[in-house]
Amino acid sequence: MTSIGSSAFYGCTGLTSVTIGNSVTSIGNGAFYNCSGLTSVNIGNGVTSIGSSAFSGCSGLTSVTIPNSVTLIRDYSFGWCNALTSITIGSEVNTIGTQAFTNCPELTDVYCYAENVPNMKLTDYLSIFYTDAFYGSLIEYATLHVPTQSIDAYKSKEPWKNFKEIIAIDGPIPEIEQCATPTISYNNGKLTYHCETEGATCQSTITNADVNSYSGNEVQLAVTYKIRVYATKVGYENSDVATATLYWIDATPETEGVIDGIAQIAARPVLVKADNGIITIEGIEDGTNVSIYTTDGKQAGSAIIHDGIATIATSIQSGSIAIVKVGEKGVKVAM
Repeated sequence: MTSIGSSAFYGCTGLTSVTIGNSVTSIGNGAFYNCSGLTSVNIGNGVTSIGSSAFSGCSGLTSVTIPNSVTLIRDYSFGWCNALTSITIGSEVNTIGTQAFTNCPELTDVYCYAENVPNMKLTDYLSIFYTDAFYGSLIEYATLHVPTQSIDAYKSKEPWKNFKEIIAIDGPIPEIEQCATPTISYNNGKLTYHCETEGATCQSTITNADVNSYSGNEVQLAVTYKIRVYATKVGYENSDVATATLYWIDATPETEGVIDGIAQIAARPVLVKADNGIITIEGIEDGTNVSIYTTDGKQAGSAIIHDGIATIATSIQSGSIAIVKVGEKGVKVAM
């Protein structure tokens, strides 16, 4: 995902935590407007602009960190965040819109890492009335923290010079740690996810192409589950997504059939994972040969199952399709 659209989560009062991944570059106007239950927001290092009123009315927020990647904070972005006490603004912000932090009466500390004082640019028709980004936020009682070499510049410009005191920042903007990418395993009818980040929760999506409605006298079943999982934790950036496909491979096809209304199908579950050209196969009997082919029939690698698992390194590029052949059974895997 690369952007969050306008009003995407408008008025979701039950939403308590948001983590925006590094692939997102823009947050739309009013994206989280009036999410009054929101207490935690982590903005990824890919975001370059925050839309008008994006977090306006998020009255549960007590602090917010705007990363170095952001260059533009639009009008009213964090207006009426009544509980906001601390704001951290990254080093690359060059423009802050009208009343971006208006009516945040509990504000006590603003950390601005930009060496060049950000402009208070007029970005909409209302800006002719109030151009102050901190209008109504009682900054005359708050402390502004800025780079040592820029203190005099901030002291000479509106509205920055109106802070109670302006002092030097100590150290760089803190980075947000990312959760470790989880692993996927399957045993006895149960999928298990494991993340090295203590306290992280794994969020997964499982899809099956066979779950559908059909018209006709014959249906070809895929008998596969596609699994996507990532780890999340408050205060951390979401992990990268791990993927796998769970197949049921025929064990003894001659016994298949329907007897007394019960399908009798002997099959074994096989979990296949692909990551950076490396394919891992779990669940096959030891001694079984596994081969990997490209879609044009060229062999890309092979191995013998040992201790129920085989790992095969290939040169197949991400985004391509590989054919995994287990015995006489072949399955397609998206790399």
